Amino acid sequence: MGTRIVQPGDTIDLRYALRLSDGTEILSNFDDAEADTITLGDGTLSSNLEQWLMGLTEGERHVFLLEPEQAFGVSTPDKIHHLPRARIASDMPLHVDTLVEFTLDDGQTLTGRILDIAAEHVEVDFNHPLADLALQFEVEITQFHNPESGKDQSA
Repeated sequence: MGTRIVQPGDTIDLRYALRLSDGTEILSNFDDAEADTITLGDGTLSSNLEQWLMGLTEGERHVFLLEPEQAFGVSTPDKIHHLPRARIASDMPLHVDTLVEFTLDDGQTLTGRILDIAAEHVEVDFNHPLADLALQFEVEITQFHNPESGKDQSA
């Protein structure tokens, strides 16, 4: 029996940290009581970050140095929108440089950062908040939850 490696669709316990390239921590679960359980491909982790887990084994700990294109991408001007104030809920607090969650017509949500507030419109940046940033992505696979691929689980 070989060493189990992370593959698409696996459910794993994961310790992770995201830091700016200078080491400033953005988020981490290394100090939490338990690791997070995630299923690769379910959208919990971005596909750009998931790809760095492929091929790792249980107990391995790595720090990946990611350029913006390898993490959350590069911001693009087509994701900056001017929304009519009339379409924004009147009870929604609006402050420049804050993240606000908008509900789309189909019920999905989209988070944007407010760039400017004018009388008739609000300028919102829907690029990922971590776009354009080089990051450190530290990971440790602590446990696999699903049966090994290819094993017959019937009794």
